[in-house]
Amino acid sequence: MGTRNRENRERRQAKQQAREARARAQADHTAKAGDTGPTGDPAGHAGWFDQERDHRTMLRETADMMIAEAVNAYVNGLAAAVAAQVRNLAAAPAGSSGHQVVNQALTGWLERTVSAAWRRGWQPADLHRFASREIGSRSARMTIDFVAEMMRGYDAATVDERWDAQLQTLDATVWWGDDELLNAWGTYEGRGRAEVIHDVIELIVLIHGLPTIQMLGPLPGAARRGARGPVGDPRVLDRVRALLAKAESTTFAEEAEALTTKAQQLMARYSIDDALLAARGSSASASTFTSADEPGASRIGIGNPYEEPKAILLNVIAEANRCRSIWVRNLGFMTVIGYPTDLEAVELLYTSLLVQATAAVTRAGGRQDRYGRSRTRAFRKSFLISFATRIGERLATATEQAGADAAAASGDSRLLPALAARNDSVREAAERMFPEVVAKTVNAADVEGGVLGRAAADLASLSVRDEVADASANVADASADTNAGA
Repeated sequence: MGTRNRENRERRQAKQQAREARARAQADHTAKAGDTGPTGDPAGHAGWFDQERDHRTMLRETADMMIAEAVNAYVNGLAAAVAAQVRNLAAAPAGSSGHQVVNQALTGWLERTVSAAWRRGWQPADLHRFASREIGSRSARMTIDFVAEMMRGYDAATVDERWDAQLQTLDATVWWGDDELLNAWGTYEGRGRAEVIHDVIELIVLIHGLPTIQMLGPLPGAARRGARGPVGDPRVLDRVRALLAKAESTTFAEEAEALTTKAQQLMARYSIDDALLAARGSSASASTFTSADEPGASRIGIGNPYEEPKAILLNVIAEANRCRSIWVRNLGFMTVIGYPTDLEAVELLYTSLLVQATAAVTRAGGRQDRYGRSRTRAFRKSFLISFATRIGERLATATEQAGADAAAASGDSRLLPALAARNDSVREAAERMFPEVVAKTVNAADVEGGVLGRAAADLASLSVRDEVADASANVADASADTNAGA
């Protein structure tokens, strides 16, 4: 064993000595020829000026070294040093083969950085949202393209359904054909080579600095398709989406109010039927409801402007749908904990009500104080806070009514205990995930904005009656079929 170790050390030393000898020879050759490196140093980076194929490994090592130096300079705010290393990387020798080596090095760095972020809990939608918020939409697009490139290495059967749904929503597809991603991306975005390299360095630094957050599901390669089982009746979800789309597009406040209220009632009944099925221990067919065994979680972005009112709106929607929500303000998202059917309801309603709230506050216009100074920001913040507070009251009422109707219709003594057990499970899951949560109260400081926001919430759409008769009948039929089989 000792002899083998000594031989290995001697081989490594010999390789290192050979690399150093080649580097010295290249530096001497460059200096004698009067050439200069990209930084103005006659020797330059020793690996750059050898175009022989057997020096490809050394070129890669040099590229990795330059990337490391650029990343370190970026972290320390040394813009000139970053620019110098970007120029060095862009000036790689040996024509296209040298550029290919640099591209491979950059791609490797970013892929390793993204993989590490996945292991720290960051999913594709999280990375896209954070990159867009911190750097801009171009970097967000680069993030998703790199994720799409990485997903080529995973069998679809080993990718979690929720992860796959995010990829589809973000259109994370490989669009660049046989060309290298970085070359194609620069052409598509109209970015020069040095600009593309700088974009990659910037993204590496951003993602590398992300903190650890809650892991919400299995990583690619570790999931088992169908492990969660299908959740919910797609007919009901489609009807809810249609109702909310109508609510967002109508110009009649009363119609919008009716549409959104009924959507909440329908989703509440949908959740109740799911809870009853779980309580009975029944397995549902593909055309009816199915239930996950335990609470899950999802993350929803909360962006500027008016972060606090948006967070309040999402929180009241979550509470009305038997979920808990935690706002991680510095990272720009809320984590919502609940059962899958309820999580879907929260996301659908939040998206729709945010559109309605934005339209209402825009129609209200700006405001000035008696001295002519703008108070529009305070007015709009108060408007949106009151809107959210009143919406929460209305959603809670709709949920209670749906529960009462379901209890009367089913006559099943297991309903209330099943709902209580779900509430307990969600609370316990939230406490495990976020053991040190701090509650915060936010008030509407602008009186006029508060009054008008509450009035707008009274007119916001939560429900339809006649329009959902067919969907309600479908829910009832599904429940009846299940009762007959129980």
